[in-house]
Amino acid sequence: GHKATVGNGTMVALAASSPEQVQALHAKALALGGQDEGAPGPRGKGFYGAYFRDLDGNKLAAYCMV
Repeated sequence: GHKATVGNGTMVALAASSPEQVQALHAKALALGGQDEGAPGPRGKGFYGAYFRDLDGNKLAAYCMV
């Protein structure tokens, strides 16, 4: 097969149960070497999220509805 590459515009979103869980996931990702792509915080009405890239460059989000 072909070598794996980072998805072009693809992002995996992980549902959390609270803003504190979003913050904890973001902090853990950065502690393990991930790259910050957006600190935890409100992102529009009723949405709380954070963004990061894993060690392979894939973009992920942690979010919850508030």
